[in-house]
Amino acid sequence: MTLQDPSLAADSKAAPAPFSTAVFFIGAIILGGCAGLFSLFSTETFSQGIEATLLVMIFLLFFELRLGAIFNSFRSIGFLSLAWVANFLIVPVIALAVAGLVFSGQPLLFAGLMLYFLAPCTDWFLGFTRLAKGDTELGAALIPINIITQLLLFPFWLWLLTKSTGLADFEAMPRMLMQWFVFPLLAAQSLRFVLDKLLPQTAYERVLSGIDLCVPGVLAALIFQIFATHIGEITGQLNMVALVTLAVCLFFIATLVTGKLLSRLARLTYPQQALLSMTMAARNAPLMLALTAVAIPDQPIVLVVIVAGMLVEIPLLTALKQLLLKRTLGRSKEHVFRTNHL
Repeated sequence: MTLQDPSLAADSKAAPAPFSTAVFFIGAIILGGCAGLFSLFSTETFSQGIEATLLVMIFLLFFELRLGAIFNSFRSIGFLSLAWVANFLIVPVIALAVAGLVFSGQPLLFAGLMLYFLAPCTDWFLGFTRLAKGDTELGAALIPINIITQLLLFPFWLWLLTKSTGLADFEAMPRMLMQWFVFPLLAAQSLRFVLDKLLPQTAYERVLSGIDLCVPGVLAALIFQIFATHIGEITGQLNMVALVTLAVCLFFIATLVTGKLLSRLARLTYPQQALLSMTMAARNAPLMLALTAVAIPDQPIVLVVIVAGMLVEIPLLTALKQLLLKRTLGRSKEHVFRTNHL
């Protein structure tokens, strides 16, 4: 499969800096908490900018979306179908089992954890896939499929998770989706198309790289605002961080085992196995944070669960990468041993 979009090549070479990113977000949490507790400003002052930050982040996430990658994927429809089934049929069952085990009887925490689990990653999983020597070209084709599917499914998941609590206003959902997601998507993709046509390739790639660098900063600003606005409510739920950590670890183990079984049944190559493992494990916390903040803005604990899940996920993806590399190294040594003894 050849790359049609130069940004795919750039993305496949991009290596994440997981621990520096985690430290960056933890810093936003600490600063936001301190601002909420000790600042002379009221919490309403910090909350006033949340909607603007959300809109900027949503626009940037949609600008990164490469819809053209879908057209490069038809030769690998078998793998993409398997990955779709894994992410949107099998993973929700795993998520339900883990969230039910950890947060049974706690509807807000259960909803936050489920919303975090239900959306496969559409950004940094590709960098981890490259580091694990997985198939990044095929992974790039997964991104638009995953993001479109999770956007379409979000109202259903939200209804299913909150129907008994009345947290979400479903009558306003169509207007909310148009205002916050359809219009930003059209605007972002239109701008991307125009820049692609007008700018030289090197300048266009620099724009894409600049957007990649902006997303963590905007996400950190949103985390700062959430914690500064709601630190009083959050401090009463600090024990849930340990439970979220436990839940995410259990989720990673379950998806790793399931991905390995699916890979064997489908007889996938190692690069495809690594990609399947990464896409099943990595979650789209930034988009879920934005969607949830718009849909149920008055429940900060739900947002904090998503942020906590994201922070735990980053080192776990690093560990998963090492585990996958160790597995392929073992296979290489076994192959060399057999070859030398024939």
